[in-house]
Amino acid sequence: MNMQFDGIAEFVAVAQLGSFTAAADQLGITKSAVGRAVSRLEARLGAKLLHRTTRRLTLTSQGEAWLENSTAALAQLDRGESILKLSQNTPAGQVRIDLPTAFGRLFVMPVLLELVSRCPAILLKVSFSDGRADLISEGIDLAVRIGALDDTADLIARRLGAQQLVICAAPGYLAERGTPLNPADLAEHDCIVGWLLSRQATWLLKQSDGSFAPQVIPAKHEFCDLEMVQAAVKAGRGLAQLPLWMVRNDIQSGKLITVLDGMSGGEMPITLLWPRTRTLPAKVRVIVDELLKNAHRFAGSAPSE
Repeated sequence: MNMQFDGIAEFVAVAQLGSFTAAADQLGITKSAVGRAVSRLEARLGAKLLHRTTRRLTLTSQGEAWLENSTAALAQLDRGESILKLSQNTPAGQVRIDLPTAFGRLFVMPVLLELVSRCPAILLKVSFSDGRADLISEGIDLAVRIGALDDTADLIARRLGAQQLVICAAPGYLAERGTPLNPADLAEHDCIVGWLLSRQATWLLKQSDGSFAPQVIPAKHEFCDLEMVQAAVKAGRGLAQLPLWMVRNDIQSGKLITVLDGMSGGEMPITLLWPRTRTLPAKVRVIVDELLKNAHRFAGSAPSE
């Protein structure tokens, strides 16, 4: 057991109040407990800190020096405790956040930037990744994930929305290569995919029972950034399955055309995650509340009426 701080509070109280009795009253312990604590402190330091007589109590020269240092140390601890308590109720400090690349930039960051304009004491440290960072081992306070979640026993998860997928291509590509009419036709086309998390490229496609499940497709090009996938598709380099929120404007303007309608898609959940903890710091709680409150702004992931 670390006894480094044993007796310091009792010694400071005795020195400031001038008696063991007054110190005991202030600390809420017995006079004998105060005396024993000070004696243990003197024994540990190998120095006499107090002159004790029946009439008065005075500090030795060593006691005066120790009092000055002890008072400063206790004051620093008090300040630290106050800051800690304040941080539980006041949104302040650095928050580490991991976001999906394109969705994070387009949808989440505007909400975060609006929030920090109102809460300038919050310091954002944001990374963008479409991988599966380990929140706990990497010290991440919050993350947004798209798709099915892995084991979240150590995490809290709250749904922000859903992402609908479509398969699309540029008009010029379809004019040259033809329009696929069923999933089997994809074998004859150039398929463009994002960065692969497994050895095989898959798209969510409708199965015979009406459900949607990953189906292996032949991938010609692979890019680690969805915006680059979108750019390649618009350039006529092939077909891609992309979030509707990303290509909605291109579809409406005619730059891209959807194919396999009704067979492609399904929904992928958009989820907010943070490590499970007994008390959520105010700096994290305010961001969680803000993102959940603004979940309707992520409706760009849903089809238009």
